[in-house]
Amino acid sequence: MSRDAKEGVVATSGDENKISVIELNCETDFVAKNEDYVLFAKELSELNNHNESNLVKLNKSKMKNNQTVEDNLVALIAKMGEKITIGRFKTLNNSGAMNFNYLHTVVKDNLSKLAVVVSIETNNTSADLKSFGKQLAMHVAASNPLALDSGSIDKVILEKEQNLIAEELKNSGKSEDIAQKISLGKINKFKEENALLSQAWVMEPKKKVQDIVKELSIKDLKIKDFYRLKIGE
Repeated sequence: MSRDAKEGVVATSGDENKISVIELNCETDFVAKNEDYVLFAKELSELNNHNESNLVKLNKSKMKNNQTVEDNLVALIAKMGEKITIGRFKTLNNSGAMNFNYLHTVVKDNLSKLAVVVSIETNNTSADLKSFGKQLAMHVAASNPLALDSGSIDKVILEKEQNLIAEELKNSGKSEDIAQKISLGKINKFKEENALLSQAWVMEPKKKVQDIVKELSIKDLKIKDFYRLKIGE
């Protein structure tokens, strides 16, 4: 169990009202495509959605063979001869919101190597809204934003980036005033490029995500939440 398990699948379950993703890791892609592994991942995903990503409840949940998830996992490890672990997971269940998902590099059905779920708060159920929801999930998959807006980016990440910029400028020969202006510009650009709303829209890079939201002209539309899960990251 000390070995690395960076392969596997991301399983997605749910609907527009409640949707979940869960990561099931293993050591090799060969095992990730094994029928027993795939069936376990699919059933695990459904149970995870039912339990809203509560790991304690999930582990104790009974599967179709009347054994618990944790017991079935031990049996699967013994059968496959590889380290297999339940990784990250997330459930989006926001009141008054619609959920959308995107799967990239599909292994089978609802199993993939990369999955994105997004939650959009609105009373609108138009075709335009649904099209935007699907495209937004694709955008998150491609652009990997760190947060919804610049003010929500983790301070630890910003401090790390600030330190990298300071190190880069330390031996540049610039005056302190100029170095500070360059540093501010770089950190502001980092925020812009890593906050979902200010990112360049993948489908039309001259516009930002927030521009596309405005163009939809749906007054109550608000991007509530998103989650991107890629095997091995």
